[in-house]
Amino acid sequence: MHDEIRIIDTTLRDGNTSLWAHNMTTGMMHPVLRHMDQAGFDGMEFFVSGRFKKVVREQRDNPWDWVRYGQKEIKNTQLRYHGGLNSGFTLIPRCIPRLIIERVVHYGIHVTRLSDPWNDYNVLRKEVADLKSLGMESVVNIIYSISPRHTDEYYARKAREAAALKPYRLCYKDVGGMLTPERARTLARLILDNAGDVPVEFHAHCNNGLAPFNLLEVVKQGVRIVHTSVPPLANGSAQPSIFNVVRNLRALGYKVLVNEKVLEPVEQHFLRIAEEENLPVGAPREYDETWYRHQVPGGMISNLRHQLKMLGKEDKMRNVLDEIVQVRAELGYPIMVTPFAQFVGSQAAINVMTGERYKEVTDQVIQYALGLWGKEGADYMDRDVKAKILDRPRAREMENFEVPDVSLEQVRKKYGGPSLSDEELILRYYAGPEFVDALKTAPPRKEYLDARKPLVKLVEELIQKRDTGHIYIRRDNFTLSAGRRV
Repeated sequence: MHDEIRIIDTTLRDGNTSLWAHNMTTGMMHPVLRHMDQAGFDGMEFFVSGRFKKVVREQRDNPWDWVRYGQKEIKNTQLRYHGGLNSGFTLIPRCIPRLIIERVVHYGIHVTRLSDPWNDYNVLRKEVADLKSLGMESVVNIIYSISPRHTDEYYARKAREAAALKPYRLCYKDVGGMLTPERARTLARLILDNAGDVPVEFHAHCNNGLAPFNLLEVVKQGVRIVHTSVPPLANGSAQPSIFNVVRNLRALGYKVLVNEKVLEPVEQHFLRIAEEENLPVGAPREYDETWYRHQVPGGMISNLRHQLKMLGKEDKMRNVLDEIVQVRAELGYPIMVTPFAQFVGSQAAINVMTGERYKEVTDQVIQYALGLWGKEGADYMDRDVKAKILDRPRAREMENFEVPDVSLEQVRKKYGGPSLSDEELILRYYAGPEFVDALKTAPPRKEYLDARKPLVKLVEELIQKRDTGHIYIRRDNFTLSAGRRV
């Protein structure tokens, strides 16, 4: 029992976020679900609220269909949400994330993984309790970062504070892929020693090429639940490959509780999708010492590249990363995790694009300087930069800002009235009413062939077409010819 290792799959959530910038559609995902359900995963991270805006606006798809497919196809594996009641990039009424949790729980998802970006477990105490009252158990992240404040004593104390919340589990999280094997070993032991009887998971990104090795090191220290992904949605800025991790763990004598063989068709399916749709294929990274300067997390790298490419400014990526180093220092070294990583990255990109530092500032950075995203950030900021950020009319407008304390009934009235369903209300809130209305005239969703037997699936679909009189398929030395009997 001591040598049994359980796997949490991140392919459809973090792999999709970190490598494909949420560009996996429901049609791409749907065919692999039954295969993934046969692997014996301890859990699958499956859905995140960050999909609502992008999927509706850019893919013209209903993200609730994604959740419904999960409920229908996944019968043996625990599905997970990602995020809590305070997650996101804007300060919004609490009734909205609460409603999301209620709907996700309705679809049978009862576990979520969440963070406080300052590792402040006093802030998370009420959130974990509220989630439990809604039927959602919490996996609480302990986020790794590098700064003079993030010492061994800091992490020992944070592990005790997180365990005191009595969560479902803790998660030792290396969001930036910055752990070295030595540091991974030291902190794994510290966290396990201070977590009491709360199980500990390990989640790391491969940004700097070390995550597959670090994963083995934390297992040697006693961690028994680790996160992996299925290629091509593994490696790169995502999690280590399930195939590599399982092979290495077994070589070390551990019993890994998955059947990775059933995932080979899943890999082939997504490789075919990547080629067809021109999406990235995750590959092992070379070690890069500069990563320890900017500390950009996995999901943000792909999104930055995607956004710069859309602006025709992809050649500015290195300049933006250099600027991120300086902006992070000036904001008091926040942990580079959602939402702070996005605050720092967006501001750095604006500084580069405008050619003048802090000439334009996002509302979130103004809120950060005002202490609305935690007093710690405002207190540790560079004083001159803070003064420059706050010396503008928009900052003075926001000085007395408070998160709107509005009821769900008020929000519903604004977006459509009492007849509006909870799910459509959420979509309208995040994506905008005009984009949700456009879904009604959107073309049919593009569907993709089954992951395991694409040829059989193709023939079955062609047979169903009444206007098809003859089928002729040829590939290499294989030929199939079939005609309809009249």
